Amino acid sequence: MCEVFRKIRNLFQAQRARKVRLILMDVDGTLTDGRIYVLPDGEEVKGYHVHDGLGIFLAHLAGLQTGIITGKTSASLELRARRLGLSEFHQGILDKKKVLLEIAGRRQLALDEIAYVGDDLGDLEAMRMVGFPAAVADAHPLIKRAACYRCQKPGGSGAVREVIEFILKAQGRWKSLAERAAEIKK
Repeated sequence: MCEVFRKIRNLFQAQRARKVRLILMDVDGTLTDGRIYVLPDGEEVKGYHVHDGLGIFLAHLAGLQTGIITGKTSASLELRARRLGLSEFHQGILDKKKVLLEIAGRRQLALDEIAYVGDDLGDLEAMRMVGFPAAVADAHPLIKRAACYRCQKPGGSGAVREVIEFILKAQGRWKSLAERAAEIKK
């Protein structure tokens, strides 16, 4: 019975993932492992996984848009977002739901065309609104319950890449993109 349930869940997830045109994500605990290192001058340093960066690159190759909505503010995050070529970058945001609705309206996207990857309570309202909510493996239990896709990987360890791969596979784009990316690297 468990195998039947898994197959039904995967079909449900894939059906929702096929509609995605924009992937939004939190940062701390999602794109990072949640640790923040504070240097003596007060600057904060975070680590990002290269797999997530390549996943975002692949999403762009597929024509998907990507963006960040985070409560923190960081000059280094702004630099990372620019390097990744994110089409949406919103930091210092306490009301993620409001920003999400503004993005959807401006980009003329239905909420079911948006994926949101999160890890903690600040992401809950945004996740409840979108068509493809995803939770990193080490997310808060309420976030996991709100997610239609639960990552095997924790935040900062390639979880965003995992979500992007799932979406691209559901949309039938993964194989050709993986081949294109291999050619680009050569």
